[in-house]
Amino acid sequence: MKTFNLGWLLFVAILLISALPFSQASRGKQHKVKTGVFRSPQIVLGPGSVANKLFSNIDFPRGHIALKSFDAEIIDESGNPIPLYDTYLHHWLVLKFYVRKGLENQDISKLNNSDYISGRNSGICQDGALDQFFGLGSETRKTKTHIPDPYGIEIGNPTKIPSGFVETWGLNVHAIDTRGVEDRMGCTECRCNLYNVTKEENGTPLSPNYDGGLLCCYDGTKCRLKDGFIGIERTLYLQYTVKWVDMNSLTVPVNVYIFDVSDTWKRSRNSTGINSEHNCQVEYQVESCRATGSANDKCIDAESVSLDMPFGGYLVYGVAHQHAGGTGSALYGKDGRSLCSSIPIYGTGEEAGNENGYIVGMSTCYPKPGTKKISKGETLTLESNYSSTKQHTGVMGLFYILVAETLA
Repeated sequence: MKTFNLGWLLFVAILLISALPFSQASRGKQHKVKTGVFRSPQIVLGPGSVANKLFSNIDFPRGHIALKSFDAEIIDESGNPIPLYDTYLHHWLVLKFYVRKGLENQDISKLNNSDYISGRNSGICQDGALDQFFGLGSETRKTKTHIPDPYGIEIGNPTKIPSGFVETWGLNVHAIDTRGVEDRMGCTECRCNLYNVTKEENGTPLSPNYDGGLLCCYDGTKCRLKDGFIGIERTLYLQYTVKWVDMNSLTVPVNVYIFDVSDTWKRSRNSTGINSEHNCQVEYQVESCRATGSANDKCIDAESVSLDMPFGGYLVYGVAHQHAGGTGSALYGKDGRSLCSSIPIYGTGEEAGNENGYIVGMSTCYPKPGTKKISKGETLTLESNYSSTKQHTGVMGLFYILVAETLA
């Protein structure tokens, strides 16, 4: 039987490793993922009450890094997860700001406009709509957010931070306590009659045709409780887990784009360029097919919008955002090819993350690298479908994608 000299084998192994291309030998650095678990400031809610808070300068990873994922959930003071039927997580959004040095610990909402700049994503919506880098709602516990290697969302690049400013991060949390309410789903859909609201937060009268949505469940409002119900206030938090890697030459940056099916964009007549007027409504209303006289076996409300894209690149990740009643959403290229479809996952139980009747997750897309290319100026079509067996107010048809300008 032959015997082998272990020292000689080790020497050969070292030679083989040293002969690897530099990109392979150093690729391990890209994979050194760091993890941070943080909590938002406290959110105090009583039965039926609404909190819609914007927290400034939150705990967040710092430095020139690439974000790999952001996951979140509502918990109590002991760290226990709170089910959606007790506290409905309408949405959470992660926002970037550049704030004048020395003012970074101030409340963004109280700063002069000249003291901060929105560090919004690369999306096409205007007037401050859908600026977030990450954001989900009731589906947060079962929706994948990880960004595959070697891609990441680049932040903290000193060459992109305006002189005299620092990069900070904000967190918007919109939660509705539905303990003891008269109509749980009605409260989560922000039906105006349940909140006894006739004016917007700024005092502007609501349109007579506005039955429900964000304008009726702003911070401090309260959804109608069952007669005689008494409950206590409790302190909750949004706990969020962030993963990232240090930015290096092996990391391929991705751009964040968010599309809205309620975008009122229209192609300009005789236009040779791309019309940039994208007025995203963010939410819309689904009428009952029976009320509209269009009842059929399917009773599906199908909304769509076509959008000319001012960018190009390769699709890395995609996911839709819908509310209860949603049946799925899809994004198509100009030739009708499917770029990504995203289907809601409905809960079937009582435990947190599987609440019966609620959307607890959305399916995601991770295309094989290079297979889903979007050309600059290409017309994409976004579709969003909801069941219309009954009316739904304040629904959303958003689509979130990550696009790399170059391949790895």
